[in-house]
Amino acid sequence: MRLSVILPYAGDVRATAERAVAWEQAGVDVLWVPEAYGFDAVTVLGFLAARTRRVGLGSAILPIYTRTPALLAQTAAGLDALSGGRALLGIGASGPQVVEGWHGVAYDHPVGRTREVVELCRRAWRRETLRSEGHYRLPLPPERGTGLGRPLKMLTRPVRERIPIYVASLGPANVRMTAEVADGWLPALFLPEKAAQVWGEALAAGAAKRSGELGPLEVVGGGPFAIGSDLAAAREHARRWIALYVGGMGARGRNFYHDLVARYGYPAEADRIQELYLAGRKAEAAAAVPAELLEAVCLIGSPGHVRERVAAYAAAGVTMLQLAPVGPDPLGELAAVRKLLP
Repeated sequence: MRLSVILPYAGDVRATAERAVAWEQAGVDVLWVPEAYGFDAVTVLGFLAARTRRVGLGSAILPIYTRTPALLAQTAAGLDALSGGRALLGIGASGPQVVEGWHGVAYDHPVGRTREVVELCRRAWRRETLRSEGHYRLPLPPERGTGLGRPLKMLTRPVRERIPIYVASLGPANVRMTAEVADGWLPALFLPEKAAQVWGEALAAGAAKRSGELGPLEVVGGGPFAIGSDLAAAREHARRWIALYVGGMGARGRNFYHDLVARYGYPAEADRIQELYLAGRKAEAAAAVPAELLEAVCLIGSPGHVRERVAAYAAAGVTMLQLAPVGPDPLGELAAVRKLLP
């Protein structure tokens, strides 16, 4: 099992980048940089490419609606060149809250668009001319443009023609597509003991259509992380994080994280968190997160407890543990968790 760390959304980005350099020295295998509606991920990834030497650098995630497939391919190829072949392209559909509320782009056909992005990026890195007649029209037909566009291939030669693509997906159709075409899977709020029940059928169906050239699907799972005895602040941080996603990342009926928690067996609790969060009662929403759920989707507790959670992730098929450090001694805690990895 490899070890990765996801950087925080907010805070002093320069200080976080310096901390990321220390995480590389501590043996972390991959650094993930998120992007929602704060700073963009690409700027930070470029800075980290210059400051690090070994660690993999991944976006978690770049929403597909915010960039064309060609730009996603260019961005990943540029980062791969700057970092000497260390880029991982993490993409996903995100959700209507961010895509429509922040970017002003219609949230349509998320599964089909994601599949096309994966295929077009791989064509671009192979320096093939980009053609598509699906959701993305390449070249743009005369009735939608000037009629002067012609198919193009990437001007520069990528360092690698197979940059790993990781897809963030939660719903059955999207997970099935991910298991079929992606190099890795980035599920949020991953609960190891419920993974097979919630996603097993979709993963199996996608794997049955998977090309042997892709190799096994890498599964990235984890959550807020802290080791110790007095971790009340770390648990409170994790409660707020869960409440934000379950309660605030989408309207009623359009929140994938709410739906996932309900599928885990907490439908009433998910409804209550959402009700409180959307009413502006965020502290109450965080307090409404069940202790059992908090414990299951996080790695916060004594060394023995964290060891048990790491074993649960491994048993559920996770090949890369993703941690969001929230404890008082992130570097020391990361060194400790490395000793727990199978």
